[in-house]
Amino acid sequence: MKLTKYQHIYFIGIGGIGMSAIARYFLTKGKRVSGYDRTRTHLTESLEHEGMNIHYEDNVTSIPDDIDLVVYTPAIPENHQELNWLKSKDFPIIKRAQALGMISQDMKSVCVAGTHGKTTTSSMVTHVMKCGGIDISAFLGGVTVDYDSNFLIGHSDIVVLEADEYDRSFLWLDPYIAAITSMDADHLDIYGNHEVMIAGFKAFAAKLRNDGVLIIRYGLKQYFSSEEIQALESRGIRIYEYGEDKMGDIRIHNFRVEDGAYRFDYEGLGHQIKDVSLSMPGRHNAENASVAITAALLEGVGYEEIKHALQGFKGIHRRFEKIIDTEALVYIDDYAHHPSELKAAIHAAKTMYAGKKITGIFQPHLYTRTRDFATGFAEQLDALDEIILMDIYPAREEPIEGVSAEMIFNMMRNPNKKLATKANLMEILAASDVEVLMTLGAGDIDTFVQKIKQFYERKNRN
Repeated sequence: MKLTKYQHIYFIGIGGIGMSAIARYFLTKGKRVSGYDRTRTHLTESLEHEGMNIHYEDNVTSIPDDIDLVVYTPAIPENHQELNWLKSKDFPIIKRAQALGMISQDMKSVCVAGTHGKTTTSSMVTHVMKCGGIDISAFLGGVTVDYDSNFLIGHSDIVVLEADEYDRSFLWLDPYIAAITSMDADHLDIYGNHEVMIAGFKAFAAKLRNDGVLIIRYGLKQYFSSEEIQALESRGIRIYEYGEDKMGDIRIHNFRVEDGAYRFDYEGLGHQIKDVSLSMPGRHNAENASVAITAALLEGVGYEEIKHALQGFKGIHRRFEKIIDTEALVYIDDYAHHPSELKAAIHAAKTMYAGKKITGIFQPHLYTRTRDFATGFAEQLDALDEIILMDIYPAREEPIEGVSAEMIFNMMRNPNKKLATKANLMEILAASDVEVLMTLGAGDIDTFVQKIKQFYERKNRN
């Protein structure tokens, strides 16, 4: 299937972060783009402003007459009227990941996978390569602050892709460079168990082109058998492990905080780069940066360009994004929706603001994820000084009997905990004495960010 032959592409779930990047790609190619999404958001409004026709009701009569290709996200429920009607009419229909694979099939793809860390890492790779003079394209899973977009179009043959493990989407890609940042248990509603999920990541690594490169976090290579490693290496694929461990091929060391910036030294592939400065907090982000450095070095980017790019990297919206940063109050918004992500975000805040009270508002994402990781959520949230726990954001899922935010709440040992709904969240927050505030979660908790910001701005004026 050649995507160039299609003139009017229709997206079901166009407001998704990955879907919107592909929609933007087609628009830059002079195609007409229309779509459906369940909710109007800042992102869908941006797409409409760019020239896309979007509606928000699942109604077959709203589908344009002259569409010739349909792209949909696997997050769309099975009973979706529009998708089922389009299937019955034999329209060409492909998944989001198939479209991404087709777009990138003739390019050198740098694909970043992982149950967490992939958005920040792929954005860092993009920024470092672009600052290093490579006219790069990128399809990202978050909106970068530097480019105010989740999509970049360039004229080189290199494209950075966020490789999503959900629904095994990353198996549609053919990486030239593949990075795996983590393989923690997640999406067990799709995979069934952790072992099957790990098999999915190994299948992704096997998709590497001959003579490609696998950059994998130290400790994850152990999940591959010696036969699987040998099969990769027999095709000329180079495998590099990265992390803080001294045994890795790529190492960060001398990690420290100086003048409000995180600094470290990089060593790997015969290169040594000292005093790398990063504005994003946490050792995990230094490790993410080491992947970006490695990918950039492989493509010939120089040391000074790498250091300059990382020092100026402003991050991604909703990835430890500072909404308010004053002496009186710090407010951070973060997408963390897995126990490992909560651990990283909370630890970074406690390190950066040692001695200050840390208050977190957490909205669990999905019934299945809450069911599978309630204990882990409770353990990580207990590290906060105060926690406000919201109801579960269901997204595509139907309720599961016995699964609710109370599951997590009852497991927590922290005495400073409160349950909240969307209706009373602001009232509870107003009664709290806040020094450092974090909103955490991947649901619609982001719709409160501006409300919270405006509340504290008014409070400071009065």
